[in-house]
Amino acid sequence: MRIQERTGAGNSRSAASAHPVTGERLPTSPRERKPALAALAVLLILVGALGATMLVLRAGDRVEVVRVTSDIQAGESVGDHVTSVLVADDASIHYVEWNQLAELRKLKAKSPIYKGTVVIGDMFTKDTALPAGKVSVGVSLKEGQYPAGIKPGDTVAVYRVGDTGADGSRGSSGSPNASGSSGADGNPIVERAQVSHVQDQKDSTISSTNLPVTLILDSGQAASVASAASAGQVALVIVPGN
Repeated sequence: MRIQERTGAGNSRSAASAHPVTGERLPTSPRERKPALAALAVLLILVGALGATMLVLRAGDRVEVVRVTSDIQAGESVGDHVTSVLVADDASIHYVEWNQLAELRKLKAKSPIYKGTVVIGDMFTKDTALPAGKVSVGVSLKEGQYPAGIKPGDTVAVYRVGDTGADGSRGSSGSPNASGSSGADGNPIVERAQVSHVQDQKDSTISSTNLPVTLILDSGQAASVASAASAGQVALVIVPGN
């Protein structure tokens, strides 16, 4: 009997110890440290700070320069078609600074300059001469003798219209076409001419229904165009290439 009692008591103690004590924590593995990631984070912070510093420094190296607000044709001045813009200073680029605008207005464009272009000094010259073999001819046109919306820079064909005489080779002024054709057969006097200036109605101090237009064309074509223009027999047509 005593042996059984002791044995029973031993079983009771074993059963009690099989259950974990309430509140006891399970063991956890130690947290792994990653020094490489920490170093990378520090490096990114330093790079960001350096970039911000460079932006501030570059902002201080900006200059105010001239930019055109409309197309400028060869031989024209910028006039009032300009605005100022800030750009990064670069000694290798000959910007025209805003404080040099008065001097710039005295110069003429060497070639067409398009709206939005930042001006550099190499685009302009004091020499207003036309290219070799070219002349500038002015014509005064009535409504119907020019297309709506004609503007500087357009490429046009020049036609003789109206009474060209019985033989179709001379205009009312009696002057022959320098190119051998008066345009009476439907061919243009000049196949391609460049519009260098169109009179703005706001610029005119005299009330007139005519539109003054200046053309740049070959010197050999000047006589026929001037003859037709003096008789009011010139018409312009915009052609492909604009």
